[in-house]
Amino acid sequence: MAGQVTNQIQTVGRRKCSVARVLLRPGTGQWTVNGRPLADYFPRPTHQIRVEEPLKIAGLADDFDVAIRVRGGGLTGQSDAVRMGLSRALVQHDEELRAALRDKGMLTRDAREVERKKPGRPKARKRFQFSKR
Repeated sequence: MAGQVTNQIQTVGRRKCSVARVLLRPGTGQWTVNGRPLADYFPRPTHQIRVEEPLKIAGLADDFDVAIRVRGGGLTGQSDAVRMGLSRALVQHDEELRAALRDKGMLTRDAREVERKKPGRPKARKRFQFSKR
């Protein structure tokens, strides 16, 4: 195909209801999340730190441009999904990074989901107040 980029890496990360598709290309360290800058999409510094952590551990913060498409869930779930997708992309780039990222828990899928509401209860496990009389 004409104009196809061959040196980009595409991976997927998931957390709760969020799905993040991460494109990693050689570049100067620019971030775009759904077409917006990273600081604009994730305004909380804790989310930004969490998203950038895999690149900092690998020491490749300024070597790649990161383009992310993320949907579903809230900002915390989305930031963790991006973190996992980015970690997977870095492992595809350099297999020797797997041990360092695995030790920090960045390659483990956090499978916790919201428990469904049960009938006859106000929430999943909470119960209505008991009245003896």
